[in-house]
Amino acid sequence: MASTLRSLGVAVLSSGFNPRSLRHLKKLRRYFSDRKAFVAKGGRVDVDYPILTDFESNAGSGSGQYFHQDLLVAQFVHDAKPARHLDIGSRIDGFVAHVATFRPIEVIDIRPMRPSVHPNIRYAVLDLIEGDVAAFGQADSVSCLHAIEHFGLGRYGDPLDPDGHKHGFANIARLVAPGGRLYISFPVGRKTEVYFNAHRCFAARDIFDWGEAIADFTLERFDWVDEQGELRTNGTPEDAAEYRYVLGIYTLRRDG
Repeated sequence: MASTLRSLGVAVLSSGFNPRSLRHLKKLRRYFSDRKAFVAKGGRVDVDYPILTDFESNAGSGSGQYFHQDLLVAQFVHDAKPARHLDIGSRIDGFVAHVATFRPIEVIDIRPMRPSVHPNIRYAVLDLIEGDVAAFGQADSVSCLHAIEHFGLGRYGDPLDPDGHKHGFANIARLVAPGGRLYISFPVGRKTEVYFNAHRCFAARDIFDWGEAIADFTLERFDWVDEQGELRTNGTPEDAAEYRYVLGIYTLRRDG
């Protein structure tokens, strides 16, 4: 009995239960009521493992930075039908998975990953700050979504570099063929801030001061996800500049 109560206690606490909250006490009461009714109907309970946070939850989320950026840029790639798409560090179970449903995609990341993820995904490990990208050639479509703000902060084992985002961008720019597109996103707001070692938030027009590499690109489109997690399309960087922390999604075309 003591062991059972101890296991139940651990499960309850791990479910997010706060014994000081009346709201959670009501949910625990419902759990025991449902359990009793389930057993009365002939059900068998082998392990008590209460989940108290899903009684009133939604089916899912149709908002947020990753949700919108991954779908939006995947749609851009689908519609553009590039000969080759190369990705830098974007979310595998989001954007990369979306693109892999309809075409091959090559992914470069500093973090290792098993090679047999999906037949449409080719994976390579490289440090984009200091690594040599020449072996990858150039692609007419390149993406780097919600990644470059981490470059140089050491969070993912990358070398510490206060200008890691600039050095990384220079290497990413080398991967874009003349006339090709670069889809890049990162947190933007009123000013540049470093949240060490998590990420940076950039002023919305900072990217246009990231060294010589940016001079080869023209801003073709700007979209952004606001503080409520809603997508705003066909705007300008200035639209996002008045906020503290939102997501800017830049579609850049390489001149030439």
